[in-house]
Amino acid sequence: MKLGVVFPQTEIGADPDGVATFARAAEECGYDHLIAYDHVLGANTASRPDWSGPYTSESLFHEPFVLFGYLGGITEKLELVTAVIILGQRQTALVAKQAACVDVLTGGRLRLGIGTGWNAVEYEALGMNFHDRGVRSEEQIDLMRRLWADDTIDFQGKWHTVTDAGLNPLPPGGSIPVWLGGMAPQVIDRVGRIADGWFPFYNQGLGEQLESMRVSARSAGRNPDDIGVECMQPLGDAGDKELDRLKSLEDLGVTHSAVVTMNQSLGGPSEHADAIRRYWDRVASRL
Repeated sequence: MKLGVVFPQTEIGADPDGVATFARAAEECGYDHLIAYDHVLGANTASRPDWSGPYTSESLFHEPFVLFGYLGGITEKLELVTAVIILGQRQTALVAKQAACVDVLTGGRLRLGIGTGWNAVEYEALGMNFHDRGVRSEEQIDLMRRLWADDTIDFQGKWHTVTDAGLNPLPPGGSIPVWLGGMAPQVIDRVGRIADGWFPFYNQGLGEQLESMRVSARSAGRNPDDIGVECMQPLGDAGDKELDRLKSLEDLGVTHSAVVTMNQSLGGPSEHADAIRRYWDRVASRL
């Protein structure tokens, strides 16, 4: 199992030195990857008394592609992972371009997790349709992969048209891994059919959900073993309980995990960095 850390977006602050402290600690420990969440806008709850979303206008989020441009210059080995870019609210060709440039400038270290999101406020502000975001994502993935593979393409879809045009530079491997986030049945089916990997939430039904994904993969003529699976885990006490949980996930076929240090009453970048060091020493190094 490959182990990573979740970048503590809402608690890291805006000081670039703090951002660097956390990323360098992750690489120095030996973690395989760093995951960043994505939100472009936060809603003001003062005008929305019934708001139930987990993030608001008071929640700090560094933009992942910009963040990875910075982190790519101060790290050497960390895989940089979006989990997830909310693809449906963004222009597809622009995401493909940004991802390709990050991949080029980091030497092929990008893993692009994408999802459909839940926040209609962002879709409204970015001028995208909230209601067709799931089905539209399949065409978006297809278009991005074609843009990454060829110098120029012609593409005519339901939502996208590209006429004899292409990206430059292209990602060094001719593609970028595309992983999906989400737990809805249609997402699980989509993972099996077209994704390189999946970010499910840990839950008691995970074994059955993984089997559903594998059934979809086999029906699509794919080998389920080629599809990665990552479950993020809270920091906890960084002891035997956390180690046992990781081993149980590995037994289910989970290939990656990442530790989340947010919402643990930590005080800032240095405390988050110390937390992932403790987790590495007590848990990760023993897996």
